[in-house]
This record gives sequence, C-alpha cells and structure tokens, in this order.
Amino acid sequence: MNLTCLGIFIMTVNIGLSLAGHAGESLVYFGTYTGAKSQGIYVSRFDPATGKLGAPELAAEIQNPSFIAAHPDGHHLYACGETSGGGTVGAFSIDSKTGKLVLLNKEHSGGNGPCHVSVDATGKCLLVANYGSGSIAALSIHGDGRLGEAATHIQHHGSSVNPNRQAGPHAHFITPSPDNRFALTCDLGMDKVLVYHLDPNAAKLVANDPPFALVTPGSGPRHLVFSPDSKFIYVINEMGGTITVFSYAATNAAMTEVQTISTLPKDFATNNTCAEIALHPNGKFLYGSNRGHDSIAIFAVDQQTGKLTFVEHESTQGRTPRHFAIDPAGRWLLAENQASDSVVVFALNPETGKLKPTGQSITVGSPVCAVFVGEK
Repeated sequence: MNLTCLGIFIMTVNIGLSLAGHAGESLVYFGTYTGAKSQGIYVSRFDPATGKLGAPELAAEIQNPSFIAAHPDGHHLYACGETSGGGTVGAFSIDSKTGKLVLLNKEHSGGNGPCHVSVDATGKCLLVANYGSGSIAALSIHGDGRLGEAATHIQHHGSSVNPNRQAGPHAHFITPSPDNRFALTCDLGMDKVLVYHLDPNAAKLVANDPPFALVTPGSGPRHLVFSPDSKFIYVINEMGGTITVFSYAATNAAMTEVQTISTLPKDFATNNTCAEIALHPNGKFLYGSNRGHDSIAIFAVDQQTGKLTFVEHESTQGRTPRHFAIDPAGRWLLAENQASDSVVVFALNPETGKLKPTGQSITVGSPVCAVFVGEK
C-alpha cells in the first residue's frame, strides 16, 4: 500500500471510529428545530468521568425532532416530527458502534404539532402530546421497535384565562406514572394536569377518576417530574414562572397541591417562560429552567413534605435554555441553549445541588432536547 492510499485508509478508519468511543462512555442524542444550522437529530459521546462531550454528528435527518425518547432496551429511539400540517412520530434503531440512527418507520402523531413523547416501562407503548391540536395519543411499539398506528386518540377540550395562549387546549407533556398504571399529561391551555389509566399492551388510555388536578389560572403547566418515592409530583408552569408541588396517591393518582414557588428572582421584571424540570437522582434537589432570565433555578427538596426551598440561580451561559438533562450518575448537567446554538456542561455537586461551569460546550443548531442512552 503506497503512502497516499495508507493515508486515505487511516482517515476512513478514523471517521468510522469517531463516535466509537471508549468503555464507560454513553451516547447523548439531541433533538433540534431544523433549519440553516440543523438537519435533524445529533449525537455525541459523553465521558461520565470528565463530563466531556464529543463533537456532535448528524445521527438522522428528520424535520423538527423537538423531543426524543429512548426505549428501555437502549436500542431504539423515538422522535416527534413537530410540524403544523399533521405531526408525525418516528421510530429509529440505534447503531451502538457509530451512534447513527436508522429510520424504521413513521406514523401520524394523532394531532398537530407534537412536542413530547415518552415510552412506557415495558417498552410496548409510545405516548405523544400534540401541542397544536391539544390532543394526546398512544401508539403500540412492535417487537422490532416499529410503531403501529395510534390505538388511542383523545382530544382535549377547554380553555383558561389568557386569551392569547389559552383560548384552547395545548397538550405539552405526557408520561407514564412510575408504576406504569397511569399516564399524566400537562395541558398548558387548560391549566390542568390530566390523568388516564394506561394499558400499554393495547396502547389504551381511559380517563381516570379523579380526572385531573388544577394549577393557578394562567400558569400554563408544561412538564412534570415524580419524586423517587412517587409521593410527590413537581409541575413547572411555563407562563406563571412557578413550580407547583402536588402530593400524589399512587393508588388512584389523586393529586393535592402542597406548594407553589417562583423560579425567578423577586426583582426580575423582564419576560420569561419556564421550560424543563428535573430531579437529581438522589431526590434531594430540583432544577427548573428559565427562558428570559436564562438560568437554572435550583431548589432543595424536603423529602418528607415535598416542599421546596430556593438554593440559587445558575446562568446557562447562553440564551433560551429550552431543556437540560442530568446524567444518570447525577454528576453533570447539560443545558441546551436553543437561541445560542449551544450545549453547555456543568459539574453538579450532589451534596449541595449547586452547579459549576466546566468551560466545556459544543455547538448544536437550535438544541431543544437531550437524552442519555446508556454506557457503550
């Protein structure tokens, strides 16, 4: 082999192994809004020992994969196709060696503008929230990871006090309960957290009794997270700039408000909308993102009462942190700054809950979601 051919061969091998990584590393997938700087879902290697993110590469080309979710088997990924003219959800298989995604199939999301997806604990059912049409759907997941047509479609009806944003329903989030018996969905337009019985085998949703819990009118509930013991639910309210704490009865999914607390400094008067919410794996600290203040609000959790105590704000070092993700070990936080095309890595202190910038970041066009997919 001459030197020119050898050089080409080495270059080809290096490209093929650029995402192969080392033992202990995990894949991180980024959902985006597509445009001049993004063509779909991107993937990076993440080193949990150092918090280092590898250079992102295009994993799959798809329009507006604004939210993504991993299958429990770690071999499949699902993504919204957030379009106004009839939304879709896509199923992908994961190539664990390269991180690339292979499209298996697409199905209609059961509405317009799908903005959130989740997979039930058995991996048999995909849940979808359609913001544009204010509806939710459940689709069967076949053994090979492909999606079936929506087996359940439920159209929400109602409104709330803000005529500009709450003239009709806007389903923004849907997730199975920790015991996989219920599905809970936040509807921003109705100021409700609605509850449904979940049958993952049939991809079936049926209204629960009690059917919903209310937040303060005009709050606009966006996302929620369960406490590790399932005794509490934390709801971040996009429009109100608040987090509402509910006690949760696992027997019948009844919710009772415990506390509502601001995510903002008292003297902050500029426009702001909240976005993502997450608990540290140890359950002791809660995090919520502010778009406008461009920060992560950090709270200590009283694990007996569920109540929150403010700790501090940490700048996300960018604009419009639509989402953030905590690594499974609870040592790092990745903040996705949608308006500045950046993903910034923070060190997370599990004893204090505080964040510290690491100086590490990568460039991803309009990042709006991040998902860790196991060690590789």
